Amino acid sequence: MKRVHFNEVRNNNIRTFFLILLFFIIIILLGWLIGFLFDNPYVGIGFTLFGGIIYTLVVWFAGGNMILKVAGAKEVSKKEYPHLYHTVEGLSLAAGIPTPKCYVIDTPAMNAFATGRDLDNSAVAVTTGLMNKLNREELEGVIAHEIAHIKNRDIRTMMMAAILTGVIVLLADVLFRMALFSGGGNNDGRSRMIILVVAIVFLILSPIISELVKLALSRKREYAADAQAAVLTRNPRGLANALKKISGDGHETPNATGSTAHLYISNPYNKKRRWKNLFSTHPPTDERIKRLEEM
Repeated sequence: MKRVHFNEVRNNNIRTFFLILLFFIIIILLGWLIGFLFDNPYVGIGFTLFGGIIYTLVVWFAGGNMILKVAGAKEVSKKEYPHLYHTVEGLSLAAGIPTPKCYVIDTPAMNAFATGRDLDNSAVAVTTGLMNKLNREELEGVIAHEIAHIKNRDIRTMMMAAILTGVIVLLADVLFRMALFSGGGNNDGRSRMIILVVAIVFLILSPIISELVKLALSRKREYAADAQAAVLTRNPRGLANALKKISGDGHETPNATGSTAHLYISNPYNKKRRWKNLFSTHPPTDERIKRLEEM
């Protein structure tokens, strides 16, 4: 088990490195184009790198709290939800990580997610619908799944994907507006038109690229978290039965957005809204259940 965990953490570190490298190459390209509009590409690169680093640092340190606030999650005490706290504490101890903070989302929808930037700054959020409709073993399986995400540093990888995608969207918007409305130095109309087209392409493709990156990272990590949850609880049937109930839930998780949907244990959108599920970051629930039941 320790070997499996080591490999998963190492793979996440590798994915994070190449993810950051890819996004910074795109950011440098956008900065070069912004600078080109004013006849000084290198100033544009310096400006975008500086702005991108500042943005990344701000969101990195505040991102977990921002996600919880967007989700409508409220931090709760051990006195308010003793069973939830004891379950999180016990599984964190078994996983060998610090106990995350506990949050509750008041909604009949059945869902949960973990967030934060590292082991010492993490949180687990569950809905009241999940706690009301699952039995003890099923709830333990779901929380173990979220603890596994924290232990495997999945939350860090996915937060970096969201942060850097946000930087690219912001820079593409700046480039578009500058190409459309600025004087543009000594560049001719043809050059400005090419840059305008590039900016429009980035604006259109950035959300799609973001979803594809999250899809590539998320589906594999969901299977890994399921497997580790089964090891932590020594009861794969608990999580399997929980996923059956969650998949049959007709409620849509409120306040879920395109940038946070990948964090939840199950797709937060209503299954009938197919356009929202086109690029689902979650593997098929039936396959997840099948793998758990075969353990």
